[in-house]
Amino acid sequence: MSEPGRVQAAFAATLVDEWARAGVSHAVVSPGSRSAPLALALAADHRLRLHVFLDERSAAFCAVGMAKATGIPAVVLTTSGTAAVELHPAVVEASQARVPLLVCTADRPPELRGVGAPQTVDQVGLYGGAVRWFCEPGVAEGLTMSTWRSLAARAVAEATGPQPGPVHLNLAFRDPLVADPGPLPPARASGAPWHRAPRRVSERLLPDDEVEGMLRCERGVIVAGAHAGDPEAVHALAGARGWPVLADPLSGCRVPEPTTVAAFDALLRHRPFADAQTPEVVVRLGAAPASKVVAGWLAVSGAHQVLVDPEAAWVDPERTAAVVARADPTAWCRALAVEGPGPGVWLRGWADAEASAQRAMATVVARHGEITEPGLARALAGALAPESTLVVSSSMPVRDLEWYAPARTGLRVLANRGANGIDGVTSTAVGVALAGARPTALLIGDLAFLHDANGLLGLARRQVDLTIVVIDNGGGGIFSFLPPARALATEHFELLFATPQDVDLVALAGLHGLQACRVEDLRAFEGALAAAIEGGVRVVVATTERGSNVAVHEEIHAEVAAALERRG
Repeated sequence: MSEPGRVQAAFAATLVDEWARAGVSHAVVSPGSRSAPLALALAADHRLRLHVFLDERSAAFCAVGMAKATGIPAVVLTTSGTAAVELHPAVVEASQARVPLLVCTADRPPELRGVGAPQTVDQVGLYGGAVRWFCEPGVAEGLTMSTWRSLAARAVAEATGPQPGPVHLNLAFRDPLVADPGPLPPARASGAPWHRAPRRVSERLLPDDEVEGMLRCERGVIVAGAHAGDPEAVHALAGARGWPVLADPLSGCRVPEPTTVAAFDALLRHRPFADAQTPEVVVRLGAAPASKVVAGWLAVSGAHQVLVDPEAAWVDPERTAAVVARADPTAWCRALAVEGPGPGVWLRGWADAEASAQRAMATVVARHGEITEPGLARALAGALAPESTLVVSSSMPVRDLEWYAPARTGLRVLANRGANGIDGVTSTAVGVALAGARPTALLIGDLAFLHDANGLLGLARRQVDLTIVVIDNGGGGIFSFLPPARALATEHFELLFATPQDVDLVALAGLHGLQACRVEDLRAFEGALAAAIEGGVRVVVATTERGSNVAVHEEIHAEVAAALERRG
């Protein structure tokens, strides 16, 4: 096989064949000429679903969403030049959130680099330390055919390795870019990929004597964040020890169990309760919740803190962990969920406070006929059908869900909390919806919605069930809770932080052929939501007001504090 075009086409087809053998099932492509050999190979292999996105940044975040939903790397492909640069934010998110991703950037051949050829930038190591592995195999040649399958299989193995994340293949192609593939190199007869690198997960990882001694304490707390492990195992450990689980919705552990504490942020804002419930031991599973209140409470508690992470990642911004245990959280919890003291006074105190806080939150929400952002988060989380997925944006939406959503079953919650950005959120939700059989909803603020407006391109044709709820408070609502709101003159605060906008978001959705409506009271929101979750793509824009939103949050916290005071 000596024709360069046929060699390149065979190389691309080999990559795709190996990825399909490894279980990869989704590829997101942005149009481009230099990437044609791989784009054509992806389109020709029906084991992978192909999704075309005009905007490269949107394409990359869509692939992130797919990988978040499935745990399997998705392919994202762009042409050369600034198209490749547009992937960087999603690569960073995937890296910090440990999301497997196969990032493929087409490039010019070596003879066209550094000579002013159009659409050419330095793509070698473009994403720096954000990738788990970088490879530039060079222009495909017949002499290197024996390495092609290894390259493709290793890319998947590196992306799904001990610390999952993005892999970057920078693929140089020469003209002609369109050709029929020649023969592919031999594959494994079994249908398996060329390499397999299974992750080793110990079934029984016992802590050392010091940690075992810590876990005998009565006053313990489990803090469960994203990737906390199997909820059943977490609550089994909590029940055996008689400890509460402060369960972030992203953990999957916010389920109706006697050990679940959902209102932890509001409870710990009440100083007498926080002081009375100081723990001696804290087990931290998964990522930290968004709540600064919890972080501050743990930092001054003086408790022995055990951080359990599969890769012993240093997820300890307050630097308070006494032990960083390298263990799978599920296996670790199961190993320790042996007979213990069970529920006692300590756990009952938390459970009673949780019940009081939930009643107080419901009382405040019910007395407001208008839409409130805490009430909207509670209503959305409660209304979604069983086995739904809720994608929630960074900034205030993820906090309102964490602070105010009660426990429930059958709801999976996902968010881009690796780098905590507001870019690419809609595209991520689209990726989740495309990759999963579950109905999907998105809770997002107006600025994040505008930031990723290109995520709406072509959405009406994508055959997904996706409900997008946009909180429209005319700007950046989270800044109203931060020091600049109190320290600056109104005009400076509005200009630099609140960044008010007056875009007609319903009309914006309509331009993309989407059904959309605006609601201004809670009853109308509940009606619109009920219609939206029936299927298809719907956008519900809920109007709120930034100034009164702060007051509602304070009202909820005051009501919870009063309820705790009445308990004595």
